Amino acid sequence: MEYTHQYSWIIPFIPLPVPVLIGVGLLLFPTATKNLRRMWAFPSLLFLTIVMIFSVDLSIHQINNSSVYQYVWSWTINNDLSLEFGHLLDSLTSIMSILITTVGILVLIYSDNYMSHDQGYLRFFAYMSFFNTSMLGLVTSSNLIQIYIFWELVGMCSYLLIGFWFTRPIAANACQKAFVTNRVGDFGLLLGILGLYWITGSLEFRDLFEIFNNLIYNNEVNLLFVILCAFLLFSGSVAKSAQFPLHVWLPDAMEGPTPISALIHAATMVAAGIFLLARLLPLFIVIPYIMNGIAWIGIITIVLGATLALAQKDIKRSLAYSTMSQLGYMMLALGMGSYRVALFHLITHAYSKALLFLGSGSTINSMESIVGYSPDKSQNMVLMGGLTKHAPITKTAFLVGTLSLCGIPPLACFWSKDEILNNSWLYSPIFAIIACSTAGLTAFYMFRIYLLVFEGHLNAHLKNYNGKKNTSFDSISLWGKEGQKMLMLKKKCIY
Repeated sequence: MEYTHQYSWIIPFIPLPVPVLIGVGLLLFPTATKNLRRMWAFPSLLFLTIVMIFSVDLSIHQINNSSVYQYVWSWTINNDLSLEFGHLLDSLTSIMSILITTVGILVLIYSDNYMSHDQGYLRFFAYMSFFNTSMLGLVTSSNLIQIYIFWELVGMCSYLLIGFWFTRPIAANACQKAFVTNRVGDFGLLLGILGLYWITGSLEFRDLFEIFNNLIYNNEVNLLFVILCAFLLFSGSVAKSAQFPLHVWLPDAMEGPTPISALIHAATMVAAGIFLLARLLPLFIVIPYIMNGIAWIGIITIVLGATLALAQKDIKRSLAYSTMSQLGYMMLALGMGSYRVALFHLITHAYSKALLFLGSGSTINSMESIVGYSPDKSQNMVLMGGLTKHAPITKTAFLVGTLSLCGIPPLACFWSKDEILNNSWLYSPIFAIIACSTAGLTAFYMFRIYLLVFEGHLNAHLKNYNGKKNTSFDSISLWGKEGQKMLMLKKKCIY
């Protein structure tokens, strides 16, 4: 195990050869690389599977020994500044690594077929592999400056993937909106890191927490300046996790391919803000004003996301606002100091929401390819309905995800959300009443999505297909010859 720990620094870089080789291949052998483009899904899956195996092994070791392993090496040293790079392996790192790799593997398998007829297939897998590298680097970072570097790389990948179909004006505008909104939070994060370094003289977590807490307890630092630095650090999490008031980018980010919505904007990238708060919680927990502010931002986001989800017609935007609301629950838990509960809900929500987004992608693809809806109509839930008989596999998977997100026992989200609601009663009855009421709204808008899409009467367009032999709209049926031809005609592909 010590051998595994010693070389675990390579884990974030295992997926990196895929984008590098794709780039070199397109530069030196463009024709051969494009002709063999479907082969690149295999190394992407293989490398991420290797990372998952390492992550599970490290997690088992964490469970058995409850140990923390950190290895650093100096990058630059002088009298005024010392920068070190390294990797930190603890329970938080293990949890996030398993989450990133398992969800990533499932989404990559799904994407191989979903994006198979898009001429941007190679670019898609290059972006995805680089995103996985950035996220793994983020969660294994041992200091704030290293986190900031990978934080910006994650933001860059998000920008590229949201604007994947950049020839569509709406997608180009969406990625610009996400970029600008996140720059606000990222600038605040950078200022907070610099302010914290000015106070403590260190960026390493192992020294930072001890020095900072001693300064606070001994009253040796200006409290207003400390609160300002903590608030600036928190602003980075607010933007990345789409919390009020920097939440406006998340619904528009649904203009990217649906696998991107499942991986980045439901399971992993938006979880980066929660991860950062969890990592820095020893700093925030000694500042009650900041903890109260985190809880208030969380409760506002919970209500705002749920109420906005009620009025949406676009299936992906409804799920996006749902993600925003559930991230608010995690923020509330962290504001109450419930570190374990927040991470528990992060995990259960990630898998449930990834399932829902992949199910929505199956439905959207079916509406475009079989029924012939244009992209602006294929996501409109009002134009769907009655898909139960035509998409039984998708319907079953979507129902399971819906029940889980609504907190129906014994599914996963019931246990995590119930813990948050229980802790909120101990923290503040007002917060508890709001959180419990919004949990009811969650059930309402999620079943609204499910009933509009799968139940009720068949849409007039769908009725025209009743007389055909093949009336199954599940994505698994789209890869026949007829489905492939229609996909080629319907999708506007770009390199």
